[in-house]
Amino acid sequence: MSDLRALLGIEHPIILGPFGGLSSVGLTAAVSEAGGLGGYGLYGYDADRIGATIASLREATSRPFAVNIWLPTGDEVEPNPQHTVFAQALQPFYDAVGLEVPARPERYLPPLDEQLDAIFEAAPPVLSTVFGVPSGAVVDEAHRRGIRVVATATTVAEAVALAGAGVDAVVATGFEAGGHRVSFLRPAEESLVGTFALVPQVVDAVDVPVIAAGGIADRRGVAAAFALGASAVQVGTAFLATAESAANQAHRDAIRSTAADGTVLTKAMSGRLARGTRNRAVRAIEASGTIAPFPMQNWLTGRFRAAAGEQNLGELQSLWMGQGAALAGHATAAEAFAELLAGVPEAW
Repeated sequence: MSDLRALLGIEHPIILGPFGGLSSVGLTAAVSEAGGLGGYGLYGYDADRIGATIASLREATSRPFAVNIWLPTGDEVEPNPQHTVFAQALQPFYDAVGLEVPARPERYLPPLDEQLDAIFEAAPPVLSTVFGVPSGAVVDEAHRRGIRVVATATTVAEAVALAGAGVDAVVATGFEAGGHRVSFLRPAEESLVGTFALVPQVVDAVDVPVIAAGGIADRRGVAAAFALGASAVQVGTAFLATAESAANQAHRDAIRSTAADGTVLTKAMSGRLARGTRNRAVRAIEASGTIAPFPMQNWLTGRFRAAAGEQNLGELQSLWMGQGAALAGHATAAEAFAELLAGVPEAW
């Protein structure tokens, strides 16, 4: 039996990447019910919403699942007078979806302690983290409550730091992955290591199971990850394209029609580097040269992005996806899971 199988309580080494803002209980449960580990992103969730979400996940599946949080890196900005300046720069997008320019909120994100307290109280099977090293106190409290901790690295040095902090497993995510580059020891622009180079070096450097992520969307990617020494794969875009995800039709269509060279790394939508398609909103914001720091930019664009999603306006959304997007051709989570499972070695 694989160490990771026993560690996480799963049958198959396939993990759903957690989507900040695009997670759904249905997709998370579907992956868990198939024998993998469903993942749900709690970015921006306050304590009440975290408790309700974990309760909903438990109602939807009796199998293990993971919830994910972003750790503060220390460079996040609080609401300040610059909010109005950056908000007004985005007015054409608010106009396009019929919204007023949003006033400055009291806060952009709930405090990490509030989120952690809610997570510890609900005690999900697995807590995953991005953008940093969870403190010893967090890891110890999670373990005391029976919660496994999985953390994410974009470089070997980050993986070593995470393993040294006592996490149970490390996700080694290559720059091919969709969504945010979750680097924390050096700037994301200086931490762009590909999955093929990153995974075997992380496997050699740490003594905990390594989960490969980035550009894996079919059985070939899974087989390659195991050949590199991974104990499991984490997959996002292939599942994001399925009917069970929270992505709308415009996003799903974009995933299926985007070639490997059709994605870009941009700060336009959030103020942090992330991979997705360069649609009209990304092009216009990049051309303006006016991008607020994180999380101000993410909050500001989030107002019109949410409305655009409801209106199925893909050109005004964050169309996050990885470089393997064109391989994500399955309509349901079950079909995507079966394709990925076909690449798992018989000996696992």
